[in-house]
Amino acid sequence: MEKYYLDQKSTGLFLIDIQTKLFPAIYRHETLVQPTNTLITTAELFDLPIYVTEQYPKGLGPTIPEHKPELEKLEANFWEKTSFTACLPEIIEKIKADDLKTLIIAGIETHVCIFQTTRDLLRLGYNVYLAADAVGSRDIENKNNALDLMSDMGAVISNSETIAFDLLKDSKAPQFKAISNAVK
Repeated sequence: MEKYYLDQKSTGLFLIDIQTKLFPAIYRHETLVQPTNTLITTAELFDLPIYVTEQYPKGLGPTIPEHKPELEKLEANFWEKTSFTACLPEIIEKIKADDLKTLIIAGIETHVCIFQTTRDLLRLGYNVYLAADAVGSRDIENKNNALDLMSDMGAVISNSETIAFDLLKDSKAPQFKAISNAVK
């Protein structure tokens, strides 16, 4: 039951491969921007560490401009990778140094990099929250299949708004207005 509770002190945001050349090929890609922005705003408001990967950026381009400037402003941690899992030794080392127990994941592609990263994080003992409205694949069936597999493995399948309000906990919290605006 513990994995269903988000604690801002031990949670981070992991954005995987939301890149300019891959993004347009994703099924209904335009619907992923707002929920991902909600997660970025939430991370900023609760001072969550942000980890960003770019899969072979020389070929797939940088993180999309809808997110990259804000992520750079927030001093997110960026890594380039060629492996499908984002659980590179240097990333896991940073997650350990930040003393995290839970990672919220958004990005693409759900059935490849998101799936392999989630599987590896779960094997390493982390709680994983997937923002289903902020992950995508080129084919919706592949996305849905991967979400089912990751749920079976123990990941929590959620959405950006539920995640934001779970971290908020109370409408009297100082971040309430900003979170309310972020989900609109």
